[in-house]
Amino acid sequence: PEAEPGDYVGFNIKNVAVKEIKRGFVASNSKDDPCKEAVDFEAQVIIMNHPGKISAGYTPVLDCHTSHIACKFTEIKQKIDKRTGKMLEENPKEIKTGDASLCILKPTKPMVVETFKQYAPLGRFAVRDMKQTVAVGVIKSVCKGESTGKSTKSAVKAAKAKKSLKQSMI
Repeated sequence: PEAEPGDYVGFNIKNVAVKEIKRGFVASNSKDDPCKEAVDFEAQVIIMNHPGKISAGYTPVLDCHTSHIACKFTEIKQKIDKRTGKMLEENPKEIKTGDASLCILKPTKPMVVETFKQYAPLGRFAVRDMKQTVAVGVIKSVCKGESTGKSTKSAVKAAKAKKSLKQSMI
């Protein structure tokens, strides 16, 4: 049996208790492409159903894969056309229902996301506020922090080997 990105699978990990695993945790290939915490990310957001206007500083809950974490709209970079993707307005003050935009979002707690192109299930999200979905979005780019999760012994060994290989090439 083989699992693809987005499939739900059950498995056990040596030296990790079931009670240590929480909602929103992400398993990844720690040797080739370890997942890392997102410091912030740029996303294309389409406002579907918001009674007011959204401006920088708005902090709703984002539902991305299995995590539910509040994320702050730190900057609204562009208002764009939903169908063509062409820019309509640079640095708009606010966006409202029906608008599509490119925004910078910053999670308030550690959160793992990826670009929609690279890993689609980790690159799409719903924006929830007032017990309803007010917007949806796809992630265009991610500014990643340091890896804070656990690594297997073989992953640590592989990282050391990569580091020594780089140093020997210099």
